[in-house]
Parts: sequence; C-alpha cells; structure tokens
Amino acid sequence: MRVLVVEDEQRLADAIARGLRSEGMAVDVAYDGNEGHEKATFTRYDVVVLDRDLPGMHGDELLGELISAGDIVRVLMLTASSGIDERVEGLSLGADDYLAKPFAFPELVARVRALGRRATPAAPPVLKAGDVELDSARRTVTRSGRSVELTRKEFGVLEVLMSSGGQVVSSEELLERVWDENADPFTTTVRVTVMTLRRKLGEPGLIDTVVGAGYRVPVDAAG
Repeated sequence: MRVLVVEDEQRLADAIARGLRSEGMAVDVAYDGNEGHEKATFTRYDVVVLDRDLPGMHGDELLGELISAGDIVRVLMLTASSGIDERVEGLSLGADDYLAKPFAFPELVARVRALGRRATPAAPPVLKAGDVELDSARRTVTRSGRSVELTRKEFGVLEVLMSSGGQVVSSEELLERVWDENADPFTTTVRVTVMTLRRKLGEPGLIDTVVGAGYRVPVDAAG
C-alpha cells in the first residue's frame, strides 16, 4: 500500500511515516500543502493522511484537488479539533475518514488499512495461489501449512503479485507500490527481492518472469 502523509508538524509526520513503514506500507511525506499537492499529482497513492490546517495550500483545498482529479484515493483527515462540527465539516468536504489529535497510533493504522482496502478493487482477506496462502491482515504467509518468514518488502511484493489476477506486474510498478519515493528506479532491488522471495517459497516455483515485462503469479496457480 502506498501512503502519502501531509503534515506540517515535522516530528509528527516523520513518526507517522516510521510507524506506517514498520507496518509494511510504502510512505512518502510532505510538510506543507503545496508539496503534498505536487507529490499527489505525480504519484498514485492508495491513502493520503492529510492534516487540515496546513501552510501553503490549505488541507481543505488540497482535499478538493484530490477529489477533482478523479483518482481512486482515500483521504484520512487529521485535525487538532475534536468538535463534532469540525468532523462533520471535514467529512462533508469529501474526506473518507476523520481523526482528531492526539490519537492512538494503532487506531491510525487500522483506519489507514481500512481505507486502503477501499481504494483498490476488493480482494479476499486471504489470498491463495496453489498451496501458498497470504493473510494480509495478519501479515502471514504459509506454504502447505508451513509458515514462511518474509521481510516487509518480500511480503509486499508477494501481496501485489498474488492480488493481480494473473496479470504481469512490472518492476517499476512494484517499486511504486511496495517501496517509496526514495527508491532508486535504476536499482536491482526488485530483482533481488523476487530472487530471495522465490528461494524462501521453495519449489515448485510460484512466480513467473515475463521477459521484458515483469513478474506474475499465473491464474492457474490459484487453488
């Protein structure tokens, strides 16, 4: 899941980003509304965590821009006010969810995950391909009932491939969906991650390489 955090309190923004990354999400950060707008214009995000009171472009204006762009992006609006009128106003502007500061981080994670599921075509809670099962909520992978220990990035790559319905996913798209803006587009990171993922999953091989195009988990692997 790719997330954009737009928050002018830098320490809070960085803390949110670190926490979401520890949950396996790819997270970019913007510290004002103008930077947030620029990043959202050039990158497709599943969820935007948006502070309402931003310098530069106000959070309400940025929310309007996100909605008018027509992209399927879900917005969790943050505010220092817990008043019911503020919450109603934020939701009426088009935000998908609303969270008052201060908040409990587990609640933020739960809300971001819920919005992420709404931002993409609905997928089963447990993805299956052959004898491999991936549980997105529990962040677990098993093969023939045996637990497979994966890094966050390996899990993210497998989740994208297994949820793609047999379609080929390019290295560029995997970088976009699993890593973040700091990833080097010319790196061999994706290839190396797929290689170690294949080794951990074992035989028979689950992930096909489509030369010149990317990777896929064939639909006939689905059990």
